[in-house]
Amino acid sequence: MSELTYTVLRLGLLVLLWVLVLSVVGVLRRDVFGTRVVPRPSADAARGRSDRRGGDDRRSSPPPPPPEDRSVPRQVVVVEGPLRGTSLALGGGPVLVGRSPDCSLVLDDDYASGRHARLFPRDGRWWVEDLGSTNGTMLGREPLGAPAPLPAGSQLRIGRTVLELRR
Repeated sequence: MSELTYTVLRLGLLVLLWVLVLSVVGVLRRDVFGTRVVPRPSADAARGRSDRRGGDDRRSSPPPPPPEDRSVPRQVVVVEGPLRGTSLALGGGPVLVGRSPDCSLVLDDDYASGRHARLFPRDGRWWVEDLGSTNGTMLGREPLGAPAPLPAGSQLRIGRTVLELRR
């Protein structure tokens, strides 16, 4: 082979080597710095933006709060597991529980799925639904097969993490 062919082959291998090195550095950089967590805007901020866009200067009064029911749970508390002591207030919307960063309650548990379970309000009560997790969800000592109501004081086991609903 000619000298030109050897030079082209050497330059081609050098380019491939640099592509490999840069791709490895990119993967390591993503692994070290992790996922970027972006704070969600509050409901008031979102409503303020929509009011400005619509051009409507009338302010609507907030809806009246629902009557207090002492039997309805108001928060979820982690009583066992890596995040013991963590609590999350239950609002009017569903709560997603799992290892994924987009969940409302992010678990640091190897036995939890990315999107493991969902807590949601229905008919004035809180319910729990397993989202097809690998290891399942336990309500008390029973495996959860279908959506079930969650009274205050009930315990929910997801992997090694135990959640308790409190008033």
